[in-house]
Amino acid sequence: MSVQEYLEKHLLSRKIEEAVNAAVRAKAPDPVLFISTHMRRAAPAVITSVRARQILDGRGEPAVEVALHTNKAVHRASAAAADAPEGAAASSTRDAEKRKLLARAVADAVRVINDKVSEALVGMDPQQQAQIDQAIIDLDKAHHKAEIGMKAMLAVSIAACKAGAAEKEVPLYKHIADLVGKSTSTLPVPAITVINGGTHGGNRLPIQEIMILPVGAKSFEEAMQVGSETYHHLKDIILEKYGSDSCNIGDDGGFTPNISSISEGLDLVIAAIDRAGYNGRIKLAIDVAATDFCIGKKYDLEFKFAEKSRQDFKTADDMIEIYSQLCSEYPLVSIEQPFDKDDWEHSKKFTTLELCQVVGDDLLMSDPERIMRAVNEYTCNALVLKANQVGTVTEAIEVVKQAKDAHWGVMVSHRSGDTDDSFIADLAVGAAAGQIKAGAPCRGECLTKYNQLLRIEEELGSDGVYVGENWRTSAGTS
Repeated sequence: MSVQEYLEKHLLSRKIEEAVNAAVRAKAPDPVLFISTHMRRAAPAVITSVRARQILDGRGEPAVEVALHTNKAVHRASAAAADAPEGAAASSTRDAEKRKLLARAVADAVRVINDKVSEALVGMDPQQQAQIDQAIIDLDKAHHKAEIGMKAMLAVSIAACKAGAAEKEVPLYKHIADLVGKSTSTLPVPAITVINGGTHGGNRLPIQEIMILPVGAKSFEEAMQVGSETYHHLKDIILEKYGSDSCNIGDDGGFTPNISSISEGLDLVIAAIDRAGYNGRIKLAIDVAATDFCIGKKYDLEFKFAEKSRQDFKTADDMIEIYSQLCSEYPLVSIEQPFDKDDWEHSKKFTTLELCQVVGDDLLMSDPERIMRAVNEYTCNALVLKANQVGTVTEAIEVVKQAKDAHWGVMVSHRSGDTDDSFIADLAVGAAAGQIKAGAPCRGECLTKYNQLLRIEEELGSDGVYVGENWRTSAGTS
């Protein structure tokens, strides 16, 4: 084939002429660079390969990272591999075995991605998120997507989403907003972890997290300043009262003072808010993670005391009384997973009291069928969205819509021991979630999400609105 025939076959003469004309109109100082860039943009992006590797998450445990290659660029994404070991007294032997199992699972996922997933996605348009996600789902017929694994599926899906945004030449949150069908952009209220307990802290506090919500701030930047200042004042108070050993941090970056009661932890946070000068501008939230200390149908608030465990159980009705008392005494506006994952009855009983936002975590598992049941039975009134419980970006968007259609609150959440991927920050903005939970203003894998939100707010300028006091209602339905 001659050069002229080649040019004619691929319509290159016309495309080159268009690029030259564009360079002339733009008065490009470097025509060669301009024409090269113009020609590159003119070619549609397609996925050329997907490569996975094992990396380490925030706990130093195996996780999956994906590099999705197109004919124009490489886009990386990662997802945490697993939660913390169950139980407060997991032995080092058990933890070591768990890490070996994780490493094998990640290695298997890497092989599947590099072979089956990559082959299935080659040639696809990265802007077609739903089609890409369906292709990934079709490859995994195992129960609960166990063959590839939800974390690995999510990493591929996120990488494709980033590639789609790049092809459209829009920010990631804008691309997500297009996928959701949203036209406005809102900055979420951060649920900032300040105290850790439960299986995420080495103290005696039974619940997993105490969080602060800077709803009285005027911007996300101010919210993070308010949260960070309160966090550091809390450290000073803990140091004064309990000593330096109690200033260690837990899995989510919260402090782990040697306290045993929820009210004692809330009192410390209230004191920090007062010292920081933010009274009335911050609300409180707790993540009980009650499944971790539910035995049968009763709750062992002393499960971290070897000498007291299993001696003084609380019934579910006792727990309702405890939560009701806390809501009356503190500015507590959100309680996550207040009962066991299968205790639908008491979750409904507490939700109907309308004392606070009741967030379903283990109860829902970001599963559409469980969410539907909870909506129909009014078992809770908010969703904590952990994308790697779902599997793909498309499925995550669908459960957000499902929750919003029910007029629920939506809290986009990281995972403890997360990777440094900041995707959930863009997801929270693009899906207009209203709330984000990413840990303390401390650990690197937490800060990467908060820092990305600061960048997004700066980029949006006057078009971005911090939801503030409207943290549960501003986003509306999809």
